[in-house]
Amino acid sequence: MSRHPSLSGLKLVLGGNVFGWTADQDTSFEVLDAFYEAGGRMIDTAEVYSAWVPGHKGGESETVIGAWMKDRGVRKDMRIATKTGYGPNGGDLNPATLEARLNGSLERLQTDYVDLYYAHRDDESVPQDEVAAGFAALVAAGKVRELGASNFTEERLRGAVAAAKAQGLPGYTVLQNQYNLLERADFDPDYQNFCVANDIAMLPYFGLASGYLTGKYRKPADFARYPRGERVKQYHDGQGPALLAVMDKVAAECEATVAQVALAWLLDQPGIAAPIASATTADQLDELVEAIDIELMPDQITLLNKAVSTPGG
Repeated sequence: MSRHPSLSGLKLVLGGNVFGWTADQDTSFEVLDAFYEAGGRMIDTAEVYSAWVPGHKGGESETVIGAWMKDRGVRKDMRIATKTGYGPNGGDLNPATLEARLNGSLERLQTDYVDLYYAHRDDESVPQDEVAAGFAALVAAGKVRELGASNFTEERLRGAVAAAKAQGLPGYTVLQNQYNLLERADFDPDYQNFCVANDIAMLPYFGLASGYLTGKYRKPADFARYPRGERVKQYHDGQGPALLAVMDKVAAECEATVAQVALAWLLDQPGIAAPIASATTADQLDELVEAIDIELMPDQITLLNKAVSTPGG
């Protein structure tokens, strides 16, 4: 049996962080419909999306996705990934809390299982053997098909894998860390090698660097026009413009957009199963889907790699 039942045939995961936030329900349904019609079958969300918005409490994204799946009758076709444990106080990954949080997500998603369930970030206040047992119980109950870790260091993922193995339990088989052309420190070559050797698939988030690698942030005025403008200004002040210049060249050679080049680069990296990318319009979604058909040449990969001078960007 495959260690990755949720990832078979996957090339692109639709990020759900925008649903119920920068995309209202009607717009979200349009994007989800376009994704489905293009053959997309996996959506990534989290219980915390979008608690950072004034008036929101978290769960808004899951609620929209659940409503869409019920309305369209497509739950059996879709693979749903969600996350738990992003709370600020620790203890989120203890077994009793895990079960309660998952039940909340299942209710919002209007389903009785999720295909992939992540620890949204590490929780050192709970012993790793207890975390492993808690997640394994959810798998045994049929509520979860596969387990993932997000925002884990290599050292802590090694420990989590060892803790599960020592108990003969299903452990994390998927990693979701930040990784893109500008941000490579959270999945450096050593970490990549560990994941490849242990058949841990990487589904990177912020594959487009919060939108910077779409090329829409070119001048100071652009940062005031978008919700994530302030977050990505660091790239414009750093190595971003030099990288975009190289990406423009590669995109022209491939007859592609810079966003498509960014995703094609990710798909070429060791250990990457599929990038996660968000869209707030159906047109943006079409652009992302087309990226999976772009094949970069070795010299283009080398050019892109050298455009950023340090591993962390």
